[in-house]
Amino acid sequence: MKKIIFAMATLVVALSASAGGHYVPGVEGIQAASVPPPGTYYLGYLVDYNIEKLKAPGTRNDIPGSNTGTVVALANRVVWISNTKFLGADFGMETIVPVLRTSLTFNTPGISESTTGIGDVYLGPVVLGWHGANWDAVAAAGIWLDNATHSTPAAPGKGYKSTMLTGGATYYFDADKKISGSALMRFETNSEKSGGFKPGNQVTVEWGIAKMLQTVQVGVVGYDQIQVSNDSGPGASGNNSSRHAIGAEVVLPILSAGVFLKAAAYKEYRSEAGSNPETIGNLFRFTVVKAF
Repeated sequence: MKKIIFAMATLVVALSASAGGHYVPGVEGIQAASVPPPGTYYLGYLVDYNIEKLKAPGTRNDIPGSNTGTVVALANRVVWISNTKFLGADFGMETIVPVLRTSLTFNTPGISESTTGIGDVYLGPVVLGWHGANWDAVAAAGIWLDNATHSTPAAPGKGYKSTMLTGGATYYFDADKKISGSALMRFETNSEKSGGFKPGNQVTVEWGIAKMLQTVQVGVVGYDQIQVSNDSGPGASGNNSSRHAIGAEVVLPILSAGVFLKAAAYKEYRSEAGSNPETIGNLFRFTVVKAF
């Protein structure tokens, strides 16, 4: 029981309740690997993650008792795509500033806490977007800072930095680009926390298959987040975490205002804990994209 209580200290931070990595699965979906044309864009991701259960470390087994919670986050992302070409791609930059409200009621470890604050900030100095006749591709690199508080289980910060590399592609199955399939991969490698614990590397794949119905896009989306190397340091084990979800998304353009509205819902159908307890639950996401 003491091991479980100690592990809770890193359980819910930085936009998700995942024990390793900063990136939140499910924030991208349909045509996730398609970079917009040159310009400046604001993307506001409103995410509501509802925790249903906790998985015991190293297993898919539920921790007994009522262990629930919510993480509500608004991730403010600004993307700038220039007219400069690099390796045949449009070159750009981006940044993400998240604000989180985390409420936990974990009865088994005895945690009841709610916290609101700014999370760890992402700086992306490299975004590359390619565009073909029936495909798009993206590559990007950046770092998640360790700027947010991380002193309690519901605190908005992770307590370590992460380097994130991105790659993906969208393919259009018809000349009118009404049917598409996309996959976006994020690879995170994490620095060491104070105390010597270092989370293992993590890969997240978000995918979507969509069809345009007049002006509205609808599709099936999903994500798979897998820890690909072991944790190290005090409390580390040889067990790696993972989470898998499937859902649906709708995209509504308001072209007169230069705005896209996106709504998606995901159901996590499998979760496995690594060194720390892992969550399983449902994620709802609403996105506003504004071109300037």
